[in-house]
Amino acid sequence: MQKTDPCYRQYIDILKEELIPAMGCTEPIAIAYAAAKARQVLGREPERLLAEVSGNIIKNVKSVVVPHTGGLRGIPAAAAAGAAAGDADAELEVLSRVTEEQIREIGAFLERVPIEVCHADTGRIFDIQITALAGADRASVRIADYHTNLVLVQRNDEILLQRGLTERNDDRLTDRSCLTVEGIADFAESVDPEDVREVLERQIAYNMAIAEEGMRGNYGANIGKTVLRGREYDINYKMRAWAAAGSDARMNGCELPVVINSGSGNQGITASVPVIVYARENGISHEEMLRALCVSNLITTHLKTGIGRLSAYCGAVSAGVGAGAGIAYLKGGRFEMIAHTVVNAVAITSGIICDGAKASCAAKIAAAVDAGLLGLAMYEDGNQFFGGDGIVKKGVENTIEAVGQLARRGMEQTDKEIIRLMMEH
Repeated sequence: MQKTDPCYRQYIDILKEELIPAMGCTEPIAIAYAAAKARQVLGREPERLLAEVSGNIIKNVKSVVVPHTGGLRGIPAAAAAGAAAGDADAELEVLSRVTEEQIREIGAFLERVPIEVCHADTGRIFDIQITALAGADRASVRIADYHTNLVLVQRNDEILLQRGLTERNDDRLTDRSCLTVEGIADFAESVDPEDVREVLERQIAYNMAIAEEGMRGNYGANIGKTVLRGREYDINYKMRAWAAAGSDARMNGCELPVVINSGSGNQGITASVPVIVYARENGISHEEMLRALCVSNLITTHLKTGIGRLSAYCGAVSAGVGAGAGIAYLKGGRFEMIAHTVVNAVAITSGIICDGAKASCAAKIAAAVDAGLLGLAMYEDGNQFFGGDGIVKKGVENTIEAVGQLARRGMEQTDKEIIRLMMEH
């Protein structure tokens, strides 16, 4: 792919849009961002907060620790953290500079300020509206469809910002229709590393740091340590373990930032850490690792484009497929090997459900990376799944489209049932 090819610039822009830093699980952080913005617009401490959120936001915030809150979980904690101590101008790093004194203030804020949470059935999968009230004044902030997409900022009757909502409100993002597996493989082989170095070096630094912390510390169910115990010298187990360990830490209160993919820290960790571990363990050049990370991240984004940011379909599956594709590149594979790895892997794990952000995400990551590695191993042994085998279609792009339809349309009712079950408790 030549630099003059329009897709070349688009692929770089997609990487820059998707691989951004975030402090804490991205759904509670999006709530904190909206709350911080609402307080900023209100101009004083709220006397009351109203959080109106879609079912998928409830699902993804219910059980996860909000960073810099002293271990608090859930929507009220996320809203309180943003309103009491958040930096409204920092977007997904809204809580990154919270002090110990402010952590105590968040707890006090939760005790003195009523926070009402309502399920907003707007028909949008990703929808957050925070209203801050004090005296006769009110400020409302709405985020829809993806984590930083402000669509409404209002103070009393004055509209400060308003964007129209479409069926898929991603007009501010680079058109993803340019993504193909063949194009991604071509781009990775021809890209000037300097064009992607900054965004990928940050992903390497952040995501390996939190994976290392997960392996060192005591977080959640310690999936990473469990996977690796007794298999410390097996590279396949090490890749799975380090990716899971990053999620162990992230889902259970570690305050290190990560670089996300498709709006998810778990997906950012899963798409990157196995590729980095494999490259380092095998003495592969840094430049080749950067090229492989282009493959893993763009394959993940390509799969997630058809699925949607939030779904009943576990996002780690797509990222595990991306990791397998990135490792295929490191093994010298190009389009054919990458395409077969993708098809084989999605045929294995496309049934894993997303039941919110929590400790068990790390175990799903371990399974997703394992499927990516198995899909690659199948190709290396001359084996494959064929079109007509279940949801597998003839051709990698047709299979990716089928997975998107399964996740977006076919699992819509599954998503509603998951949310209903989770809201019973």
